[in-house]
Amino acid sequence: MTDSLYDIAVSLECPAWAEALPDVAERVERLARLALDSCPEDRPDGALELSLVLADDDTVRALNRDWRGKDAPTNVLSFAALDDDEAPVVEGAPLLLGDVILAWETVAAEAADQGKALADHLAHLVIHGVLHLIGFDHQEEEEAAEMEALETRLLATLGIADPYRDEDQGR
Repeated sequence: MTDSLYDIAVSLECPAWAEALPDVAERVERLARLALDSCPEDRPDGALELSLVLADDDTVRALNRDWRGKDAPTNVLSFAALDDDEAPVVEGAPLLLGDVILAWETVAAEAADQGKALADHLAHLVIHGVLHLIGFDHQEEEEAAEMEALETRLLATLGIADPYRDEDQGR
């Protein structure tokens, strides 16, 4: 699935991903495209480039420690190149959006703990991570509500339940 608008690189750094979901590389690429296509008004113009890394907890923990000062693994990290004012922009070249890195052990454990299918939880986290690359955030309550609503709508198109449903009932 290739077009001139997106250059999406998927890196399988932890084999457990493919053992659990044999089509994981194609799956995350489709999910990234879904997220990018969902909000053309918020997406930068022109060809876009991003990478998705299917890693393990050790890799994500090191990145989280080195870049965010948090010495612990997390489910997904997004490094948005558009947040870097010094990132080079080359006329005619695809615009580098950044990287989304997922941690196998944390994602698998969360899915099991929450009673969710691994593929569904992965779908949520890929969409969430890619939306961060194009400027969505959840630091403020209004921003969080907008991002969560979009994630929920996108997941519903895939037949996946609202991942925030239980959180909303507790508010």
